[in-house]
Amino acid sequence: MFPEKLLKPYQPDETEARIYKLWEESGYFSPDNLPGERTTPFTIIMPPPNVTGVLHMGHALMLTLQDIMIRYKRMRGFKTLWLPGTDHAAIATQSRVEKEIYKNEKKTRHDMGREEFLKRVEVFAKKSHDTIVSQIKVMGASCDWSREAFTLDEKRTEAVHAMFKMMHEDGLIYRGNRIVNWDQKGQTTISDDEIVYAEQKTKLYTFRYSKDFPIPIATTRPETKLGDTAVAVHPDGKWKKYIGQTFEIPDFAAVPLSIQIVGDKEVDPEFGTGAVGITPAHSITDWEIAERHGLDKSRIIINEYARMQNAGALVEGKKVLEAREIVVAWLKENGLMEKEEEITHNIATAERTGGIIEPLPKLQWFVNVNKPIPARGGKTLKELMREPVEKGEIKIIPEHFTKTYFHWIDNLRDWCISRQIWYGHKIPIDGEEDTLDTWFSSGLWTFSTLRWPEKTRDLELYHPTDVLETGSDILFFWVARMILMSEYALGVVPFHTVYLNGMVRDAQGRKFSKTLGNGIDPIDVAKKFGADAGRMALVVGNTPGTDTNISEDKIKGYKHFANKLWNIARFVLSREQTGAVDPELQKECETLAKDITDDMESFRFHLAAEKIYHFVWHRFADVIIEESKKMPERGATLHYLLENALKLLHPFMPFVTEEIWGLMENKNLLIVENWPIK
Repeated sequence: MFPEKLLKPYQPDETEARIYKLWEESGYFSPDNLPGERTTPFTIIMPPPNVTGVLHMGHALMLTLQDIMIRYKRMRGFKTLWLPGTDHAAIATQSRVEKEIYKNEKKTRHDMGREEFLKRVEVFAKKSHDTIVSQIKVMGASCDWSREAFTLDEKRTEAVHAMFKMMHEDGLIYRGNRIVNWDQKGQTTISDDEIVYAEQKTKLYTFRYSKDFPIPIATTRPETKLGDTAVAVHPDGKWKKYIGQTFEIPDFAAVPLSIQIVGDKEVDPEFGTGAVGITPAHSITDWEIAERHGLDKSRIIINEYARMQNAGALVEGKKVLEAREIVVAWLKENGLMEKEEEITHNIATAERTGGIIEPLPKLQWFVNVNKPIPARGGKTLKELMREPVEKGEIKIIPEHFTKTYFHWIDNLRDWCISRQIWYGHKIPIDGEEDTLDTWFSSGLWTFSTLRWPEKTRDLELYHPTDVLETGSDILFFWVARMILMSEYALGVVPFHTVYLNGMVRDAQGRKFSKTLGNGIDPIDVAKKFGADAGRMALVVGNTPGTDTNISEDKIKGYKHFANKLWNIARFVLSREQTGAVDPELQKECETLAKDITDDMESFRFHLAAEKIYHFVWHRFADVIIEESKKMPERGATLHYLLENALKLLHPFMPFVTEEIWGLMENKNLLIVENWPIK
């Protein structure tokens, strides 16, 4: 019987929410409820969106790619688990709530107190979480909501405490006085990934400490030179004859300095003057040089509030920029300034507060990445991160990111895990008020979501996971830490494949931003064009690791494609299933299915999507159906082609394909139908 619904145009706004509810009620999002004997698991743990707001097109791409993999593997007969969750995103969430409270009530968190402030943050996080979950569902994500996790919930907190205890007992977590990124505005340490580099016009000053000092020094921060303890030169450079000498400077802007000349191979003899003034307390690079040469690192001349201290009467208590002007004026007055140049310089700022970052030695908690671990064969955390990628146990797509990954590990420093904020996991040490870096808890994500440290059935069955799909920008900050945590705690990799997506940009290749007003909301896309159209627009032409452009015109094109599919179904279902399936067309369809399957297995989703699109529109609709209008014996062939086209298209456009499948009076939902190739 011909379905009357097909007489009307396809209406995604009347279809998608109903279809999603149908899937949820079927229970098929859970691997425990899937039909048939399924023994081989396929697992993706969803990278948890931050509970700081709403989803954007980058999230939409992430969700689409993961849903494509899950739907495909589910149809291939795997015991598929896609476990969803959200991240408390400590510093980002706290910063967002602080700004809102101050804007509306002119209060700081300190005015409110820790307990009341955290209540407000939790209310915000819950509201944001609920919005995010509803948006994930709009996108068609077929994840198992019965296993949903949150990085700050009870089970994940238990995992964080267990991991901290293990690492502390193994001597990997220690408290020490080391140089960190200090956010002067937020009054906390921050991680490297929370730094935004802003281009600024500034001056490069070339000077000498005194008239008889033999080596000129260049700097953009002359105020820090009041804390210099040494000058580093290359051991084979033009200044090598001074190595080992110490120069006493009785008065450098009212401060006595003792400058030792050291030879260090890290100094570029061709850059600048070929010499570097070493301020150990205010530069990570200088700190490391000081450690290598046993230099004093204790002299801190800039405090947590970006004011000068212990730096002489001329600048004591002054703000950094004011002190800079004073030191520059003093250098000129004393004939020590040799040159000033206008340059463009990258200034480190805190992403969330906008505050200038000052490298400062602070008493903090760190993870030692170079300490041998007896329980892991004497390997260090660095080695545990490097080996599985080196041996091919973890494959990174695209492959060129592997070299970048190794370069990062080779230059990895001990990881500062403490933060001076209130929202997050408190460091589980009595009397400690600091919280843990968000990446510490999210680093456990592949196994804390499966309820580690309990030895659960889920952990046994679904870990290691199969694919981690995420943005290339967090390869180091998150991906590497998950490898570190899983290798250390469980002795296995957290995943076998890392699929890195690029950034979603506008039609002109620009980043989406409020300033440009070029943002595209994925929920607006779903309302206007349908989620299926948005998904196809994100996937077609999107190769791994590269940025992709998207526009409303591109999305609109795939809305037309959904309508074309609907019209194809209208024609096919108006025909009786007469005759036998044409063997040539059957062979063509099987070849297409094999080709698309090869693409899916090789993570070439963009090619698979293009191929099924072109088959449906340009081969099935434009040629086969046109021919069949005069061939009544082709009824069974048309039904066969439509059924297989719907199966091949389902991972990409799940809503319209499921709707048409249901109108064909099939017993099973398409979501659990068998893929055309076994």
